[in-house]
Amino acid sequence: MAGSKLNRRVKHWSGWVLLLFVVAGLLAVGASRATGPQTPEDRVDAISKRVACPVCDGESVFESQNSASKAIRNQVGELVAENDLNDTQVIAFIESRYGAQVLLVPRASGFDALIWVLPAVAFVCGVAGLAFVFRRWKREAAAIADPTDEDRALVEEALRAESLDP
Repeated sequence: MAGSKLNRRVKHWSGWVLLLFVVAGLLAVGASRATGPQTPEDRVDAISKRVACPVCDGESVFESQNSASKAIRNQVGELVAENDLNDTQVIAFIESRYGAQVLLVPRASGFDALIWVLPAVAFVCGVAGLAFVFRRWKREAAAIADPTDEDRALVEEALRAESLDP
C-alpha cells in the first residue's frame, strides 16, 4: 500500500517537473532567438540600450543626452557602419574601453551568472521549504489521536460541574 502511494506521488511530481523543464527550455529558446535582420540604426539603438552612461546614474547611452553618451553612441554607430563586428563584439569593445560598469545587462557567464541563477535557486528552495513544512504540519495533524474514553469522561464531568456552578 505504501509503495503504491509513493509511486503515485512520484508520477504526479515527475509530470510537474517535466513540465517545468519544458517551459524553462521554451522560454530560453524564445528569449535567445533573433528577431530577424535589423537596419544599422536598429542595431545602434539596441546596443545603446544595453550600455550604461558612464556619467549618469542608471541611464542608458540611448536615453542620456550627456556628451559622453553621445560620444559612445557615435562610436557604436561607427563600429556598426563598418559591419565587421556583431552586437556582442561591439559591446565587448565598449566594455574594454570603459570597464564592466557600463554594462546594463550583466553577462551570464562566470561569477556574473550568479545574478541570473540565484533568484531561481531561491525560488526552488522556497517552494521545497514550503512543501516540507506543509507535509510536516499534515503529519502532525494526523498524529493527533482521537479522544479516549477517559478524555470524554473528563470533558463531560467538567461540563456538568460548570452547569451546576451558579
